[in-house]
Amino acid sequence: MSDLAKRWAVALVGIPAVLALLYLGGWPLAVPIAVLAALGALEVFRMASHSGVAPLPIIGALGASALVLVAAWHPTFEAFAPRALALMVVLVVMTLIGAIAARRPDQKPLAAISVTLFAVLYTGLPMAFVPLLHALPQTHGWANGSHWAGALAVALPLAATWLGDAVALFAGSAWGHGGLAPTISPNKSWVGVWGGLVGAGFAATVWFLIAGRSLPGVPVPGLLVASLVGVVLGVGAIVGDLAESLLKRDAGVKDSGTLFPGHGGVLDRLDALIFTLPAAYVALVAMEMVS
Repeated sequence: MSDLAKRWAVALVGIPAVLALLYLGGWPLAVPIAVLAALGALEVFRMASHSGVAPLPIIGALGASALVLVAAWHPTFEAFAPRALALMVVLVVMTLIGAIAARRPDQKPLAAISVTLFAVLYTGLPMAFVPLLHALPQTHGWANGSHWAGALAVALPLAATWLGDAVALFAGSAWGHGGLAPTISPNKSWVGVWGGLVGAGFAATVWFLIAGRSLPGVPVPGLLVASLVGVVLGVGAIVGDLAESLLKRDAGVKDSGTLFPGHGGVLDRLDALIFTLPAAYVALVAMEMVS
């Protein structure tokens, strides 16, 4: 099977599954997201191993998934934040104890500790914003009884990220010639960047037009502000993509993993969302505060 065929097969299975989970919300959504966060952390550890670093995978994977589950348990930022901070303090202590017990001085214990904690924050914290975003219409009174309210909230970063990526790929392939970050991702061009930002801005504008009708209480800005929100999410998507490319360059690997045939690993699919999920949450809350 060719890579293109594999991509279509994954999409045909994955898109309905994602829609179903977004519709259900709650623990049916949070548990798979927590698993993805743990798998993403393990991919970070796999890349680190290429540089001779041996992190503490059990602590890191459990910590990443725990952040997501804490967010589902207390799906407001005010309740989540202190519990997440307490969890990170516990994880720091556990990682130090684990390094003392399992890493000799010649096994780069400082690097092992650093990569373990970095993976928790890099994969677990952004994915925790999925349940936080999903609960936002309910906790802020925007839902008005709609079963799709949570799914619509999560759709903002998804739409801006994926449409921006699609437009960037098209524009970059048609007219771009590299130049954005040649040492990190040689194929990315400035033409692709501008195309991606236009696509993300358009996606956010359409989202706000739909949300204004579907979520009566959602803060609906003017079209210019809506497009600017999309551009900010587009910038976050580019930074997330480049950040993961930097990690892969350092490890000397093409893909972070092999979970999704034709697509790569978890991080290859979620790299841009690592920045856009928290940014979308901040944007929605900030607009409510000033509206």
